[in-house]
Amino acid sequence: MLRDARVVSMERIKTRQTITGHTRLVGVIGWPVEHSLSPVMHNAAFAALGLDWAYVPLPVYPDHIGEAVRGLRAMGFIGANVTVPHKQAVLSHLDDMAHAALVIGAVNAIVVREGTLYGDNTDAAGFLAALADAGFDPAGKYCAVLGAGGAARAIVHALADAGSRQMIVFNRSVTRARRLCRDMAKFHPDVRFEANPLDRARDVGNDTSLLVNATSLGMWPDVDRSPWPSDLPIPDHLTVCDLVYTPLETQFLSQARAAGAEVVGGLGMLVHQGAAAFTLWTGHPAPTAIMKKAAQQTLLRNQATISPLGKS
Repeated sequence: MLRDARVVSMERIKTRQTITGHTRLVGVIGWPVEHSLSPVMHNAAFAALGLDWAYVPLPVYPDHIGEAVRGLRAMGFIGANVTVPHKQAVLSHLDDMAHAALVIGAVNAIVVREGTLYGDNTDAAGFLAALADAGFDPAGKYCAVLGAGGAARAIVHALADAGSRQMIVFNRSVTRARRLCRDMAKFHPDVRFEANPLDRARDVGNDTSLLVNATSLGMWPDVDRSPWPSDLPIPDHLTVCDLVYTPLETQFLSQARAAGAEVVGGLGMLVHQGAAAFTLWTGHPAPTAIMKKAAQQTLLRNQATISPLGKS
């Protein structure tokens, strides 16, 4: 056992990244950020391609977001990811942004281009790539989305942009769901949007093909929660997607699997949105398989160290 431990230790030493004055820097801005899997994914990708790049967590208190965004340019960063609660707050501190970011109303990736701060949103593209991996094409389909927050906005835009014919948004606040539908209808006039209260999701009809959970219900540590009633089987004709990836198998996905529905976990979207940002920064195709493996191993390791009471 001692010899094995030494071997592992030596392997870690050999693969440990050395940051120098030539290393190109990117990171993730959020509050908090210690839970983020992005450093693990991106540093694994940099190592796999032999790039002298490093990805670092950047905890930024909400009151300091403007200083932090401007600091990227001042400190020579190539760019950064943006996570909660800053995805909307960064908008007013950027010089330019992509169409997707404008439609969604949020930025999750910043690129510093010749001193210009450019914002993009790779969540929509990441979600569609994850659906493609699962063999689902939204074109011509009726889709339902649970939630009306920032994640839901990205998903609704993605599905509408990919040719979905109808979108039903279910949310606790119907007012917020209606606002989302109105906003998206401006950019997608050929798509029919409908807003309903969350408890009406049980009435999803046979004409709906995709059901997406874009809420945080079921996320660790509240792993027993689900946006779907426990006493009602999920229709087995649906493809069911959960954006939550901690745990990898949420209660919602377990319900869908038990009912015989096709399931798509949230890890795929996480990886693909990160891969899109990787390409924005580096100009290289991202090694998505390596990024996924790194994230998955970290998640499994983290889950294995958590007791049933949620304590390490």
